[in-house]
Amino acid sequence: MPAKSFNRSDRVAAELRRELAVLVHAAVREHALPSVSVSDVEVSRDLDVASVYVTALLGTQGAAATKALNELAREFRRELSRTMKLRRVPELRFRYDDSVDKGERIEQLLREDGRGSGPAADES
Repeated sequence: MPAKSFNRSDRVAAELRRELAVLVHAAVREHALPSVSVSDVEVSRDLDVASVYVTALLGTQGAAATKALNELAREFRRELSRTMKLRRVPELRFRYDDSVDKGERIEQLLREDGRGSGPAADES
């Protein structure tokens, strides 16, 4: 059975996701930010930039939360440099992950279509 490729950028991304989840949770409490959670982290191959994807409890607050987190990115990076054993911590760029919002929208459309005129409604 061939070994799965798990390169350094993937390992760094996984560790960043764990550490950032704790830091973001604390920042939400301290700075009264909209409730967000870290959904994914992607690190560039050269480990210079990390794109941190966050989801908001309320989709309408996603942009405000992302903006606030980007303003706190330098503080997060400083804290990560103390806790992680990396020579250089990547630059953090927070982005809003709208996949949950899109999924909810699709589910809503499917529910509405199921009640309206769909193949199941024609058979009844």
